[in-house]
Amino acid sequence: MRVNNQLPIPARMATVIAVIWVLLHGGRLTSAGAFTTVTTRPDPEFIDQIGNITVPAGRNVKLACSVNNLGPYRVAWMLFDKSAILTVHNHVITRNPRITVSHDKHRTWFLHINDVQEEDMGKYMCQINTATAKTQYGYLHVVVPPDIDDSQSSSDAIVREGANLSLTCKAKGSPTPSIRWKRDDGSKISINKSLSVIEFEGDTLEMSRISRLDMGSYLCIASNGIPPTVSKQIKVSVDFPPMLWIPHQLVGAPLGFSVTLECHTEAHPTSLNYWTRENGTMIAESRKHKAITTKEKPSYKTHMKLTINDIQEQDYGSYKCVAKNPRGETEGTIRLYKSAPPSTSPSPPTTDLSRKGNKFQSNLNEIDKSEQKSGDLDRKRKYNWPPENDMAASITTTMALLVMGLIAVTAIR
Repeated sequence: MRVNNQLPIPARMATVIAVIWVLLHGGRLTSAGAFTTVTTRPDPEFIDQIGNITVPAGRNVKLACSVNNLGPYRVAWMLFDKSAILTVHNHVITRNPRITVSHDKHRTWFLHINDVQEEDMGKYMCQINTATAKTQYGYLHVVVPPDIDDSQSSSDAIVREGANLSLTCKAKGSPTPSIRWKRDDGSKISINKSLSVIEFEGDTLEMSRISRLDMGSYLCIASNGIPPTVSKQIKVSVDFPPMLWIPHQLVGAPLGFSVTLECHTEAHPTSLNYWTRENGTMIAESRKHKAITTKEKPSYKTHMKLTINDIQEQDYGSYKCVAKNPRGETEGTIRLYKSAPPSTSPSPPTTDLSRKGNKFQSNLNEIDKSEQKSGDLDRKRKYNWPPENDMAASITTTMALLVMGLIAVTAIR
């Protein structure tokens, strides 16, 4: 039987209770003139509480209504919040196929709900059709793990460098899930130029003046205490025109040698990178020229190398590294000039002068050699020494002069 939804809630409840009462009494009326035999029976009473039950969505649950001394009376179940009659005694009234009723010798009446859904949550009423209806209530709380609603959440985003970005993440569940944001690589989230956080809470993540450093994957994580926690990955791409950095703009190399020129680029989307001569002629791969482009981290960085083998006169001049993407293009110039070949110095007298022991030993050897050379020279020289008799006469003359000097000094005093 359908209840008129236009009636106020109290009126609707009164109508439902009246319907239940009629159903419970089987629609039978007793003639006022008939004689009846009165038999005294104790009134039925509830002997236990239905209580509050929490169940995860998808599980089966049963609510128990225990009655003592039921006798000829009947028991009905209803979903109080929706004014919906579910069962009356052994009969299922609702059209919900997931709901059934059973009893334990008319003492405990079970309301079975299979594959519980979030819509089953609410206040349930068990009623006995006594003269003054007896009722008791229980509450079914359905918990639902979080589920991210893709239709209301952001997908992968592409934004120009310097623009603002807003990411949204919506999730359903019971209790209502909370949302937090993290970067997939663990780095900080740059909210603005003065605020960076490891984790941000809220449905919407706002970032102002985004830069290439903010590029990467962001995780929207939804949780409500009911496992499992779920997440969604949102990839943020930041587009900007190519930029170049050249370590050495002037490079020298001698004839016949090889040399490597280098450029570092940053661009997103990934740029087209190549080398040209000063007149714009693109340099093709050959035995003379070998170009290598290496991806670096972060992914928007690239390392360009150009190796020039067996340099000849015509190889000197300017070279350009060029980078192009849909956002723009740029180029850098490196000048290759002729330098003198490396000089060859004579080998040192010892094999290894870098070690202290060998160096010290070599010095001693040099000293010994110099002494030997000076000794040899001394031996080769000829000195004119005076004869021995002449030396003795000279010494005698000198001694005589000294004695005479001393006598003269004594006489003067």
